[in-house]
Amino acid sequence: MIVVFGSIGLDIVQSVERLPRPGETVLTADYVMLPGGKGANQALAAARAGGGVQFVASVGDDDFGRLALANLDQAGVALGQVVRRQRPTACATISVDRDGENQIVVSSGANLETKAEQLHAGSRQLAPGDLVLQQMEIPLPEICAGVELAHRRGARNILNAAPFQPIPPATLAKLDSLIVNEVEAEMLADNLGLDSGDLKAACDEVRRRFDVTVVLTLGADGAITFAPDQTLRADALPIQALDTVGAGDAFVGAFVAAMGAEMALSDCLRWGSVAGGLACLKPGAQDGVPDRVEIQARQDEIAVSAL
Repeated sequence: MIVVFGSIGLDIVQSVERLPRPGETVLTADYVMLPGGKGANQALAAARAGGGVQFVASVGDDDFGRLALANLDQAGVALGQVVRRQRPTACATISVDRDGENQIVVSSGANLETKAEQLHAGSRQLAPGDLVLQQMEIPLPEICAGVELAHRRGARNILNAAPFQPIPPATLAKLDSLIVNEVEAEMLADNLGLDSGDLKAACDEVRRRFDVTVVLTLGADGAITFAPDQTLRADALPIQALDTVGAGDAFVGAFVAAMGAEMALSDCLRWGSVAGGLACLKPGAQDGVPDRVEIQARQDEIAVSAL
C-alpha cells in the first residue's frame, strides 16, 4: 500500500498574459477552482498510475474540503484517515502566464492541524512493506514524526522536499528516497554545507552521507537518480507545456506507484518522466494527471542511461 501523508486544498487558478511584478495588479477575465495540495496531487497521481493508495490528511468542514476530496474519491483513493478540522480547508491562488510559468500563494488552513498520529489510527494501520510518501506543506515536526513512525513500522520512507524546509539529519538518515527539483536541491545543499553550484555532486554526497536514493528532477531536461549502486539519467517527453502546475507532483506519484509495483529503478524513472510530461498538457494540478494506460503507451519514448 502507498500511504500518502500530506496536504490537500483547493486551487483558484487564473490565466494571465504575464505574471505581476511586486506591487502590480494584473487583470484577467476568468478563473477556475480545482482540487490541489501537493499531498492530494501525489495521491491522485499514484492511484491513477495503478497504485493502491491511502491518503492521510486534514480538511475543513466546508465546501472547499468536499471539492478537494472529489477527484481522490473518484480515483479510488482510501480516505478513511482524512480528518475534518475547525480550520478551513487550505486554499492556493495560482497565476499561470502564456508560457506556462506560474506564481503560487498557499493559505495552509487545516493542513496545519495534520498530525503524524493519523498515520497509525483507524482500521488501516502502517505495516512493513508500505510506502509512506510525504511532502513539506504540513508542519515540519509532524513530517519528522511521520518519518520516524514509518521507519519503526518497517515501511519505506519517501520524501518530496517541496516546498523546501531544512530537514534534520536524523530524519534524512531514516529516508529510503528523497525527491527534489533543482531549486530544492540547491537549498538542501546550502543547508548541509555542500556546494550548491554542482548539484550532481551535492546530490551524490547526500546519497553517500545518508544512505538514501536521491531523485533530482530537471523539468524539460528529465531527471537523475543517485542510488547506492547506480546513477541513471532519464529524458523528458518532447512536449509543448501548457501549464507546469502539478507536473512535479505527477512525476512523484507515478514514480512511487512504480516503486510499489516493484519495477526496476529505470522504469520508475520512465513512469515519473512520462507522467510529469503529460501533466503539462492540461491546466490545473490534477486534471492533466495521466492514468496507467496513458503512461504505458509512452514509456518507451523515455531513454534512460547510466552516468
